[in-house]
Amino acid sequence: MSVENIRIVLVNTTHPGNIGSAARAMKTMGLSSLYLVDPVVFPSGEARALSSGATDLLENAIITKTLEEAIADCELVIGASARVRGISLELTDPREGAHIAVAEAASGTRVALVFGREDRGLTNEELRLCHRQVHIPSVADFSSLNLAASVQVLCYELRMAHLAGEGESGVPDIRERALADSAQMESFYQHLRSTLDEIGFFKSCNPDKIMTKLRRVYGRSRLNSVEYNILRGILSETQAAVRNLRR
Repeated sequence: MSVENIRIVLVNTTHPGNIGSAARAMKTMGLSSLYLVDPVVFPSGEARALSSGATDLLENAIITKTLEEAIADCELVIGASARVRGISLELTDPREGAHIAVAEAASGTRVALVFGREDRGLTNEELRLCHRQVHIPSVADFSSLNLAASVQVLCYELRMAHLAGEGESGVPDIRERALADSAQMESFYQHLRSTLDEIGFFKSCNPDKIMTKLRRVYGRSRLNSVEYNILRGILSETQAAVRNLRR
């Protein structure tokens, strides 16, 4: 898989819960390589708790003292930053950046996606170590995403780019039900008419006109076999309830 060549690098993370939440975000999207640069608190019970089962990523996380160590063997480094600074990096949005990362990784390139500190992101010096910068286009007056949320956004885009490369949509197949045929629908309309007649629905209206309109409604919806059986069951129970009341 191409995403095996993509690592997530968290720089100098202050809150261990963010490390756990980032690990969870990664695992839900099929990424497993986590690098931690000089984390303030790690290992941590809070990180384990918020990983919600992604403890294997925490246990296998590689810890380094510097960003240079974390990306030393990478040929493509993408820095995630909300601030656009005076550094001549090519700027991309998450979708474009993810497609670039997955395409490079698929050809064997080792890719690092780097996230900075919760309070001030990546420094200019750290961004200079990157080949590209990815910017999440949040609203201008509240542009700072939580670290784990930013990781989730980028990991989602990586997942979608990977699925697109594999020719998959990622949407689960839904079990198709056979449509009710014409004979079944005619039986349903007869049942519907008799039930409406039994409950006195046609007292002040023309049954033929009402049934014509109801045929249009159900004809547009094209009932499948399960829906057909549910409606027949409702009609049968309605008739039984009316007859019991009359007794």
